[in-house]
Amino acid sequence: MRYFTDCHTAEDVKHQFRENAKKYHPDLGGDPEDFKAMYIEFEKLWSRYKNIHRNAEGETYERETTETPEEFANIINTLVRLQGVHVELCGSWIWASGNTQPYKDTLKSLKFRWAHKKKAWYYHTEPYRKRSHRELTLDEIREMFGSQSYTAKAEEEKKLKAVV
Repeated sequence: MRYFTDCHTAEDVKHQFRENAKKYHPDLGGDPEDFKAMYIEFEKLWSRYKNIHRNAEGETYERETTETPEEFANIINTLVRLQGVHVELCGSWIWASGNTQPYKDTLKSLKFRWAHKKKAWYYHTEPYRKRSHRELTLDEIREMFGSQSYTAKAEEEKKLKAVV
């Protein structure tokens, strides 16, 4: 594998796809052929690891997912362009916070839902089920599933505008 190394879970694959999308996406100054090749590797790895997950303690577990690589790629390709939006992968959830107000309609079109108490948007393929009577905070979710995050910076936005 050229673009993905040391992947063992769906979260590893998603994390590396997000990093690669920022690096190789044609709208951000990357080569379209590199992006296509990276995407082909992503699809192969996704089919292999989509049901293998890791919790915050590093333990792996299996849970079937209905998410497709196309859905995830579309979400990440859109999110990398949203300046000032903080994106966080927590297990199989995607959380978006920060400067989301200008992008409200975009997030809704990606099937994100607003979590009022957390003041953040979330995307998850399965229906939300509470584990207990007490709702978890984002910090508790991060502790439980681990977290990988980024915020689209003004420099990336300048690259995008320079290409257009």
